This record gives sequence, structure tokens and C-alpha cells, in this order.
Amino acid sequence: MTLLGGQPAVVAAGVDVFSAALRAQGAQVTDVDWRPPAFGDPADLAALALDPRRAAANRTAVERVLAAGSHLVDVRPARETLGLTGRTLLHSGPPLTWEAASGPMRGALVGACLFEGWAPTVEDAEALLASGGVTLDPCHHHAAVGPMAGVTSPSMWTWCLEDPVSGGRAYCNLNEGLGKVLRMGAFGEEVLTRLAWMRDVLGPVLQAAVRSMPEPLDVKAVLAQMLQMGDEGHNRNRAGSLMTLRDLAPAIVAVDAPSADVAAVLRFIGGNEHFFLNLGMPTAKLAMDAARGVPGSTMVTVLSRNGTEFGVQTAGTGDRWFTGPAQTPVGLFLGDYGPEDANPDIGDSAIMETYGVGGFAMAAAPAIVRFIGGTVPDALATTERMYQLTLAENPAMAIPVLGFRGAPTGIDVLSVARTGWLPQINTGMAGRVAGTGQVGAGLVQPPRECFEQALAALAQEARTAP
Repeated sequence: MTLLGGQPAVVAAGVDVFSAALRAQGAQVTDVDWRPPAFGDPADLAALALDPRRAAANRTAVERVLAAGSHLVDVRPARETLGLTGRTLLHSGPPLTWEAASGPMRGALVGACLFEGWAPTVEDAEALLASGGVTLDPCHHHAAVGPMAGVTSPSMWTWCLEDPVSGGRAYCNLNEGLGKVLRMGAFGEEVLTRLAWMRDVLGPVLQAAVRSMPEPLDVKAVLAQMLQMGDEGHNRNRAGSLMTLRDLAPAIVAVDAPSADVAAVLRFIGGNEHFFLNLGMPTAKLAMDAARGVPGSTMVTVLSRNGTEFGVQTAGTGDRWFTGPAQTPVGLFLGDYGPEDANPDIGDSAIMETYGVGGFAMAAAPAIVRFIGGTVPDALATTERMYQLTLAENPAMAIPVLGFRGAPTGIDVLSVARTGWLPQINTGMAGRVAGTGQVGAGLVQPPRECFEQALAALAQEARTAP
């Protein structure tokens, strides 16, 4: 009886025009940020939301991710760590054929063939790859990750990281630096000369140094500290690379090698701001692999791109890929390059966002906007938005500007479908023409199709679960 006896108070959900009209009439309005599910079959959304396994399965997946550690235990050639025999090359992203490969991927594959001596010329390498004479396989199929093209050949050296909790291992090749590098699709003489030096000098020196260390390098601890020092762990790795140099340097200078080689190794690491990236990526891979194969879990375990397609995997569906067309990043360009020079998104490095750093931790590294574009408020808002897509906050990866709140970790397929927001990724941009190298850096999101497919598959698993 008293409902209309006082000043009305209204709760408005959805379209802003209702709130504006009511406020214009002097009504008190509380807005609720609600919207209908952005995509996905309603029946699939309901099946997944009502799956009785989901809450417990996601708790298990989250616990495994947060508990995982990362110790640097060895440095060895890929033929030993990844079992690469014969003419086999690994690449980033979901499975790929030579015919479907983009320019930078083709450039990296050609460069690897020249580096391995499988072909004497570029034309011979292209013919060999087109004939099927080289086996191509994703890095993720070998517990490995590779930035950008991610091409890894038998003679390349790899970091070997181990999770002290589960005993799992993950691998990544060594970072070449910036500019004209193999991972960006360049394959000129300077690229091949650098790769040969990394094979003959850098790899053996790092192996001797790592094996001589009294305690393995705790890479997860370095990654956590980076966020306190202005890095976000994907496109900005300055602090992480310097800390790694600090920790490895005493062992490197004690290696029984020519002083000129030791000096060259230290100079190379010190001049490579992205040196740590190839340690951070397998650290994230270890954590996400720990959550692989949890029935009922809607957590994303892989975000990966091969320059043609974007691929997603989830904890509840194991090794199954859900793919869509890779998008072209938007950002800042080097020199005279522009949007027309950029290739669609490429690389396994989005494993960092899967783990909750990189684009998800942009608030920890506001200076990143000077490299990828945008503004500092954009960086803060991006991290805040990613909390709406994730299952947990990682206390080990604290963000100072947010009161040391843990980074948003564990992308939830159901939350992505409900909100319509897609994960934010920081990334480098490779030139679309083979041999160009890096042309810029920016921001990109996965195609919606990946999450639509994952949602449908998870819903089907829910319907058929015992």
C-alpha cells in the first residue's frame, strides 16, 4: 500500500536511454551493467551453466595453475628435448600446411631449412616445403611454445623448464632479439649468421652455465617480480631480461670457454630486451598444461596463432583445437611501415595472456602503451575488464597499481560468451611479406568463432557426461 507513497527508486538494466529519461524526470536510478549473452546457442549456454561438474572442475583447474612452478633445469638442442628427427620443423599455432602458411611463417620455414642445410637456396627450400619433404607440427604438440612464427628446427637450442610440483616440462627456443629475425619471417644472411652463432656459441655456453648453477633459476619468481618493476611479461620484458642476466652472469663468466665467446654471450643478453620472453612463455605453458584434461572445466589452456588461424584449447576438451581466422593487430608501426604491411596475428606468445599476464596485466606496465598504442587509462581499463572473463586472481602475479591485486587468471569460456568481451592480447607484428621482419606492435583479440566452437563442444561434453 505504500509502494507509491514515496520518491520512486529505479533499478535499470540494459539500454542507457531508460536511465537518462528517468533521471531527467528527477527519479533516483541505479544502473546495472547487464546484457544478454553475446553469442552462443542458448541451449549450449544453459547446458554449460547447469553442468554440475563445472564449479568443482574449475576449482581443480585453477588450483593446478596457481600451484605450478617453473625452474630452469637445462639448455639442450631441440633434437634432444623435442625429439625432432629427420626433416621436422615445429611452428606456432594450430596445425598448418605450407599451402595455408602466411608470408612470415613461410619466411621462417624457409630460413630454418637454409639454416639446417636441407636446401642450398631459397627457391630450393620453397620447393622442398611445397613437396611435403619437411614435416610441420605445432610446438604445442611437443610441450613447447615459440614466439611469432615459432619455428624450431633440430639444431636450435631450447630452454628446458620443469614444474617442481607436477614434474611436467616445457620448452622454448632461444630469443634472437628484435628486428630482422627468423621468428618474424626474415631469413637473410644476417639472420642465418646469428642463428649459427646461437647454435655454436650461445647454446653451449648457456648449457654449461645452467648446469653449473647450485640452484635452478626460479623463473616464476622472476616473472612475478617483473610485474612489480613495470613489465607485463609479453611485449615488455626489460626488467625480466635484466634480472635473468643478473642471475645467470656469475655462472656464465665461470664457463670454460674463450673469453671472447663469454663476452659475446653477455653482450647479446644485455642488448636483448626480449631475452626473458622465451623463458616466460614455457613458464606459462607449464602452468596451463597442469590444468589440461580436467573434465567439466571451462578454463582456456591455450591461445595460439599461426599467422593464418587462431587456435584455442580448453581444460575440459584436452588437445582439441577450436579455430578461426587470425585477426590483424592494431597498434604502432616501425619506420615507414603501416597497416597494409602487417600480417594477421601470429605466435604462441599469447600463452602469457592465458596465464593472466601480458595483455591481462597491462595495468602493471602503463609504459607499454608507448610501444603498442593506446593510453594509460586504456591499460588500466583493460585489466579491470579481464577480471570479468577469468576464474581467479593469481596472488603470485600481483599488480601494484591495483593495490597488489592478483592478475586475472584462467579465461572462462562461459564468461566470454556471456559478456561478449574477448581476451586482450599484446603482440608484435610481423610483415606480411616473407623476409620483411618486424613492422610494429599492437593489440589484438581472438576471433569469436574459437569461443563459439569451444562453447558448443563443452556443452556437448556436459550433456553426455555420466
